[in-house]
Amino acid sequence: MSDNGAPLNGSDTEESGANAELPAVLHVAGLALSRVESPPSLACWTGYFLNPAGTDPAATSLVIEPAAPPDEATLQLAHDVVSRFNVFVDHALEYCRTRLREQHFELTTQELSWLDLPQLPLGAPEVTVWADQTWAIRFTESRLRLADPHGILVTFNGTQPADVQGINDEQ
Repeated sequence: MSDNGAPLNGSDTEESGANAELPAVLHVAGLALSRVESPPSLACWTGYFLNPAGTDPAATSLVIEPAAPPDEATLQLAHDVVSRFNVFVDHALEYCRTRLREQHFELTTQELSWLDLPQLPLGAPEVTVWADQTWAIRFTESRLRLADPHGILVTFNGTQPADVQGINDEQ
């Protein structure tokens, strides 16, 4: 364990049958991420935060391309993001509240009015950390047309939101 509680190697001893060098489970900030099926060019582990009753669990994914075990820097970033997940979700929501008012997002008058509601019309947040040290929060559902069909993605530069976009089939 490092001084801040992050695992030093991030993985346990389980091995994936199809690719023995990739761990089947990674432990990040108390969250178990299990290896999921993915194209051979990448490795992906996913886990879920428990949320209050009646709400969907929030997903966390770690994606490595090309497929390889995650390095220490990537595990540390994942640990930092998971440890402060709710804080980052709040930052992403406020960023959306501000940025989505920009004309190029082409929100309707009604959609713009939703940005003034206490709760933004954005669905369950999911976080993805990539091996290149980038990461993002995707809001999986929304009444905003921009979110059709795959949600809204807020990318981060370090700890600050840096961009927002709707996710379509080409992405």
